[in-house]
Amino acid sequence: MQSAVAKVPAVTFVFWLIKIAATTLGETGGDAVSMSLDLGYLVGTGIFAVIFIAAVAAQIKARAFNPALYWLTIIATTTVGTTLADFADRSLGIGYAGGSSLLLALLLASFAVWYKVMGSVSIDTVSSPKAEAFYWVTIMFSQTLGTALGDWMADDAGFGYVGSIGVFGGALAVLAVLFVWTKVSRTALFWAAFVLTRPLGAVVGDFFDKPAEKGGLELDRFVASGILLAFIVVLLLVFRQKPASEAH
Repeated sequence: MQSAVAKVPAVTFVFWLIKIAATTLGETGGDAVSMSLDLGYLVGTGIFAVIFIAAVAAQIKARAFNPALYWLTIIATTTVGTTLADFADRSLGIGYAGGSSLLLALLLASFAVWYKVMGSVSIDTVSSPKAEAFYWVTIMFSQTLGTALGDWMADDAGFGYVGSIGVFGGALAVLAVLFVWTKVSRTALFWAAFVLTRPLGAVVGDFFDKPAEKGGLELDRFVASGILLAFIVVLLLVFRQKPASEAH
């Protein structure tokens, strides 16, 4: 059987650059469907959930690492995460703090179940369809949490979009220092960075498309999404990504 780890890209600087761009695209793309098209958060979640399930199924079924398929699946998790978090925070009325707390609990539960069943949450051990299913469910929860956390920081905590970019960017810089200068668990650092890139993408996306009076650039959501998608495609074409198994 082909090891599923071969379908996970090696973690490099370009990986994180694409991840941030993909999560930003998830924010602008999710808002474009739910808000610009006026379909609402619930319908938007339903649309993106179908795409997410189809993408994950294709990713698990694939026999080798496919960068385009992998990042399509990442984008699918972040778009469904955007609309799902907005539905919970706004439509259900539990607020950003309540939504962030609920989603953090779900993320931790996902990690706990994954560890109990598989014995590890390291991406290096994602070597079976079951492990890969845990991997994608955990990613989906992390993307949803990131949306709620980004909104909470920018709006309720009063940091605004630019201030929140500084907070999350600074937190990622701290993780980078810990990676270079300490022996802190690489698995813990990876997942911490993976979670934090989502709220960073959320506030960058909001900065791009929110009204100027709220501190945004007021770009058209479809235009912003198209630019981000083109940027991701260029990165994938210019920089060949190796599967994680080749990086060892």
